[in-house]
Amino acid sequence: MNIEDYREFCLSLGEDVEEKLPFTAFHGASGVLVFYVCGHMFSFFDCDNYSVITLKCQPERIDELKAQHSCIGRPFNESPKYWIGIDANTAPDDILRELTRNSYEIVKAKYKRK
Repeated sequence: MNIEDYREFCLSLGEDVEEKLPFTAFHGASGVLVFYVCGHMFSFFDCDNYSVITLKCQPERIDELKAQHSCIGRPFNESPKYWIGIDANTAPDDILRELTRNSYEIVKAKYKRK
């Protein structure tokens, strides 16, 4: 999935999704695009190097996902206990969509505004 298609997919997950470039003050991270739900990150990647998408994941699923899919590995700059990294260039679109939706739902459920 190319960068624009992925961006559109993230925004389509709900009216509560926001996108921001929150790290513009940092030279090495100025192009990191972050998607938020309820004010918390659920997906991010570097627009200048669209190679790894970082997503939230249930800890009990991470090892199994890594064993099943070679496109899944370590997240960028997050805890590997709660986050996964997905190779944006090799991940099948259906896996990328499923895991992105899963990440969105994990974060939304945890921080849902009352």
